[in-house]
Amino acid sequence: MVGTENLKRIVDQICRDKGIDRALLIDAIEEAVRSAVRKKYGSRREIEVQFNEDLGEVEVFQYRTVVDELFDEETEILFEDARRLDPEIELDDDLGEKLDNIADLGRIAAQSAKQVIIHRMRDAERDVIYEMYRDREGTIVNGIVQRFERGDMVINLGRTDAILPRDGQIPKRSYKQGDRIRAYLQEVRRDTRDSKYRDSQLILSRTCNEFLIKLFEMEVPEIAEGIVKIMGASREPGFRAKIAVSSIESDVDPVGACVGLKGSRVQNVVQELQGERIDIVPWSPDPAKYAYNALAPAEVSMVVVDDDRKALLVVVPDDQLSLAIGRQGQNVRLASRLLGWKIDVKSEQRYSNLENKGYLDLTEVDGIDEGLADRLFAAGITSAAVLATMDVEQLMSLARIDQDRANTMLQMAALIKSSGAALEESDTDQPEAPVSEAEQEIAVETENNEPSESAGSSEEDAGDIQD
Repeated sequence: MVGTENLKRIVDQICRDKGIDRALLIDAIEEAVRSAVRKKYGSRREIEVQFNEDLGEVEVFQYRTVVDELFDEETEILFEDARRLDPEIELDDDLGEKLDNIADLGRIAAQSAKQVIIHRMRDAERDVIYEMYRDREGTIVNGIVQRFERGDMVINLGRTDAILPRDGQIPKRSYKQGDRIRAYLQEVRRDTRDSKYRDSQLILSRTCNEFLIKLFEMEVPEIAEGIVKIMGASREPGFRAKIAVSSIESDVDPVGACVGLKGSRVQNVVQELQGERIDIVPWSPDPAKYAYNALAPAEVSMVVVDDDRKALLVVVPDDQLSLAIGRQGQNVRLASRLLGWKIDVKSEQRYSNLENKGYLDLTEVDGIDEGLADRLFAAGITSAAVLATMDVEQLMSLARIDQDRANTMLQMAALIKSSGAALEESDTDQPEAPVSEAEQEIAVETENNEPSESAGSSEEDAGDIQD
């Protein structure tokens, strides 16, 4: 197993092929032999293992104390026996003795040595891979599809393999063994024991935002030179993406630089992402202007900014609402991620309706959202009070709901109507202000001193009769 004449040649070849430090490999071999010898001869022996560079073999020495009375054969040797090995030895000296025939250590010991060497070589190889790729973390690497494991893709990068997890693969794109592939090196790990990707030090991704950014950096020289900066990106991999750009030089159009002549630059990125649609928008420090750009190609009428909640209310023309929202909300969702703000898109008609008190009363009825409130408002149901007067069948037909839900809405509308009427009555029937005692006395004195209108009119009548 060890001590063979070609061991030195094997060590040199492994170090050359694997890139492992020669001293680490020799240390692993010495540790393996030490473990095997102790399994064969006992763990209490004092063993020293050395690799002889000149002979190209492993030498094993055991050390025992010279005694005149033997109690433990593993750690002691009789003085007479020691004298035969070394005539100058004295009592209590430590005698080193070379063990012969260590190649015949038995099956169990040989297996133990093999496991130690494999374990140490794996650790050394992991350190080599980590040192080789740690500076390349956050870059794009090229590889060849090696195999598939439970949906994950194993990519051969040349010196080692990396893993492209299922969630890092672009949907609706199939690769086969032997295909060339580019991916973003997302993480380089030294220890893989706590990872769900066992024995995988290099984790790749094709779905992260950084992959899109790095592709543009490779295609657009102005980005590599620092003239154009990518301020943000958001993606729904395989479908659509948005990227915000700005320029530090006024005479350089950042959008035009990314698009390229006849769209050549952006088309190269689109091709790498398997047809993913990319919107390139100008960045702005003003969130309202930024949202206006990010929601393109939809037109925006007005943006209301709420800095405290980091929320934007965006009003668009009625015919632009579906374009602003996008297919299944994709456009506004990507714009929201790009800005890092919550965006609520409303049409001009709905925004106008929200200024109407009757419309707001309708939205307070359980089960009536803004969409249903729009339909009711357009049909002439302009308030909860009007809704309360509707027939059940009429409401069922208009709102497309069942009878139980329609009855519940009508009852709720009646409650809102009655509470609104009670509030109006309370506003009109305000109690008069109390009158003080002094004011009451002044009023009584005034009434006693002034002649009444009835008395004056009687006197005038009497004068007329006398005349």
